[in-house]
Amino acid sequence: MQLSVIIVSYNVRHYLVQCLDSVFRASRDIRVEVFVVDNASTDGSVDYARRFFPQVHYIENTENVGFARANNQAIRQSAGEYVLLLNPDTVVGEDVLRGAIDFMNAHPQAGATGTQMINRDGSFAFESRRGIPYPATAFYKITGLCSLFPRNRVFGRYYMRYLDAAKPARIEAVSGAFFLLRRTALEQAGLLCEDYFMYGEDIDLSYTLLQLGWQNWYQPFRILHYKGESTQKTSFRYVHSFYDAMLIFFNKHLARRYRLAALLIKPAVVMRGVMEMVRQQIRRVKNIILAVLHPQHPDRLLFVGTEQAWALMADITRRGGMIPIRCTASAAEGGHLQLPDVARTCSCIVYQTDAPEVTYARILELLNTGHRLQQHRSHLGTFSMQTQTLILPNDILQ
Repeated sequence: MQLSVIIVSYNVRHYLVQCLDSVFRASRDIRVEVFVVDNASTDGSVDYARRFFPQVHYIENTENVGFARANNQAIRQSAGEYVLLLNPDTVVGEDVLRGAIDFMNAHPQAGATGTQMINRDGSFAFESRRGIPYPATAFYKITGLCSLFPRNRVFGRYYMRYLDAAKPARIEAVSGAFFLLRRTALEQAGLLCEDYFMYGEDIDLSYTLLQLGWQNWYQPFRILHYKGESTQKTSFRYVHSFYDAMLIFFNKHLARRYRLAALLIKPAVVMRGVMEMVRQQIRRVKNIILAVLHPQHPDRLLFVGTEQAWALMADITRRGGMIPIRCTASAAEGGHLQLPDVARTCSCIVYQTDAPEVTYARILELLNTGHRLQQHRSHLGTFSMQTQTLILPNDILQ
């Protein structure tokens, strides 16, 4: 077995099915096994996913055991030479898995690799490459110096934006959204640390691999990351979990080495967490006020797909109060980069993912290129005839 793909899922059944579709399309020439560990979802995730992908190994937990423990459950049952930890709210391009495995085969010192993650508006996700949060690096991140000087090799080390996004590079921390591991390295590291419930376990494992002499890499193969659709990022639980994970990591690995910093790091992290909560509440109030003062017009969606899919998708969107517009251009022949001016008035460009000649890799390429050229400000939407599901930036319709 070449590859074991492990997806931990919680109440994201539509994203999960789309993720599985992209995984199987990207692994047609790879001996692969896929595990889905469901952390006690209440939306019928397993039954829904099993309808479309009965070949997947499903592990159904009766309680939410957290990200690290759930991954370890599947890792112990898996047999692949490589293990991929993959978030359910991702879409993998068809070239990603083969390219990443070939790279690992050619670099025996590589213990893990991540990939280029893009957001649903085509922009580069900074989490694609990160540094270990040593006290100085964490301080620059917490104080905002990282954001002020993103390409500085000292202040900007947390996100490593001084590296060329189009080239492979050695990095310190691989994101848990796409974390491809050599099994021998993973077993030597002792799997994921279950002290973390949510967030931080990827940095912990990355640090352990480096301490053992392995290399961590970044690869420019593209995936889409919806960025935490299963997590309410405006909730206190999210903020608490994120900053608590930083404290767990520091106390476990760095407290003895940096004793003076240990006196400052906890109050700094707590203060940053409080500031983040306040900032989110201010943003929420601002959005409410703007919605009252400036009511939004119905969203205009540009659809790229077959005539049969258009008829169904148009009916779904009209019932949702949106205005659908059809484009006859094929995504494989230029997509939304070559569309008429009407595209600029659309808030979302919807691609039919199971249309002939349409690939996830091509969609992500067009999305990323369009963002870099600033030719559109639209977000990505997807529609599948198989599931009859329309996934939009702020809604899911069937």
